[in-house]
Amino acid sequence: MDLGKPDSYLDLESGTRVYSKDGDELGRVKQVRAAVDLDIFDGIVIDRGHRHGGHRYAEAALVREIFERGVELTISADEADRLPRLDAE
Repeated sequence: MDLGKPDSYLDLESGTRVYSKDGDELGRVKQVRAAVDLDIFDGIVIDRGHRHGGHRYAEAALVREIFERGVELTISADEADRLPRLDAE
């Protein structure tokens, strides 16, 4: 899986694929939560689809790396099923 070069939360776009630490696709970025003026990245809202629990929140500590074409989390797909449910704004 080629996710491209490392990137920043500042360039992270809605629709970017999100992967578990094992390489399983978990969903797509719905929203980036950050205080840009303070350069604080809080986390991402992941759209897991209706079948997989809708919107889930992954705090910044769970984001291993942001790439040009994907986000890799530090957790497994099973652990992602237990992320907090969240309605995206």
